[in-house]
Amino acid sequence: MKQRLITLLLALGMVSSLCAQEGMVHETSASYIYPKEPEVLKQLDRWQDLKFGMLIHWGLYAQLGCVESWNLCSEDWIFRGKATTYETYKRDYWATIDKFNPDRFDPSSWAKAGKQAGMNYVVFTTKHHDGFCLFDTKQTDFSIAHGAFKNDPRRNAAREVFNAFRQENYMIGAYFSKPDWHSQDYWWDYFATPDRHVNYDIKKYPERWNKFKEYTYNQIEELVNGDYGKIDILWLDGGWVRPPKQDIDMPKIARMARKYQPGLLIVDRTVHGEYENYRTPEQTVSKVQQETPWESCITLGYSWGFVPGDKYKSPAKVIHKLVEITAKGGNLLLGIGPKPDGTLPDEVVERLQNIGEWLQKNGDAIYNTRITPDFNDGDTWFTQSKDGKTVYAIACLKEGEKIPAKISWKGNEPARGSKLICLQTGKAVRWKKTDEGIEVSLPANLPADLPAIAFGITR
Repeated sequence: MKQRLITLLLALGMVSSLCAQEGMVHETSASYIYPKEPEVLKQLDRWQDLKFGMLIHWGLYAQLGCVESWNLCSEDWIFRGKATTYETYKRDYWATIDKFNPDRFDPSSWAKAGKQAGMNYVVFTTKHHDGFCLFDTKQTDFSIAHGAFKNDPRRNAAREVFNAFRQENYMIGAYFSKPDWHSQDYWWDYFATPDRHVNYDIKKYPERWNKFKEYTYNQIEELVNGDYGKIDILWLDGGWVRPPKQDIDMPKIARMARKYQPGLLIVDRTVHGEYENYRTPEQTVSKVQQETPWESCITLGYSWGFVPGDKYKSPAKVIHKLVEITAKGGNLLLGIGPKPDGTLPDEVVERLQNIGEWLQKNGDAIYNTRITPDFNDGDTWFTQSKDGKTVYAIACLKEGEKIPAKISWKGNEPARGSKLICLQTGKAVRWKKTDEGIEVSLPANLPADLPAIAFGITR
């Protein structure tokens, strides 16, 4: 069965996301170090209040309809379809810069769709591993500002995105890939490119690696120096670029970035230490509750970027993930991929709208909450307000099944005489203690397709 699924996904160009979902990339760090700077801690607390964000992958891979940059990588799990040779594929991939012309690019519509969904922060790919920049960098011509879109006034796409999302009061995050497969100082044409790593011996060619370090530093400085407005999160991908083998001097980068952006959260993914301000398990949810800050980044479809024919998760499945993640102390960063013309797929917009309809009624059980020790009983999850005065019980309902007349749970039971408020209706519901915990009678007028029911228990 698994092999047949992989074969199907190969045909759709989705195999890398399957690999991600099976834990083959970006496992979370085993431990955590809290930042020391008061401004960073304050920003981290604010970020933990937001709970739900949007991760946007967009670039040449949208034009090609392949899974992010990974087809460029010469590893044995990659599938390139009808490409004749690896070098031919690379040359054709780079040439896509002359075809990527998103004439319907409208990031304000992305921001509005996300806000309607209840999202509160965004992480936008300013550069993925392929090295193609979605901002007008001065370090290379391999950017949207120098390709087919170069004459468009919106050609500095990252600035347009950040401004549009800032208008909708999002916290702003800049995704930046540390590896850069287009750079001659990372993948040098003098040698073959056997895998995702730098393809030359850094010890033998230190001057080349130093040029790459300078290039990386300069690009990040462009993003954080104020030209792109207030940046709240620097989300660094490509965790294999780390000391001791591929040291890009993160202390120097962090000092510079926070000079321009005080309180900046730096997320050096999977690289344990002071520059991983929160942990980021990919396509997975922590098996246990965690007191330290973390975020699951999970795709709405199979792929991070746009792939024709992608299959998207149902709103109920996303809401169930958000509820579980929140109860375990994390945030959900939901990945979407705009189409090559710059618009969101209709299926994405529809799902975001449906997710938002639930959060509009039940968001108090998600936003601005923190963990409670007794956090789960079966399909019911628990959170509490930051002041500890209200506990929330969120019962996830099985998709496609009729809403039951009653539900029960153990733990976080109301005190005798307390009111239990159904957030969906805003009204109190009847409940009673039983040998199984408490039994709650559900209102008769609930929507038939409700994915979860949240209750507020005031202490």
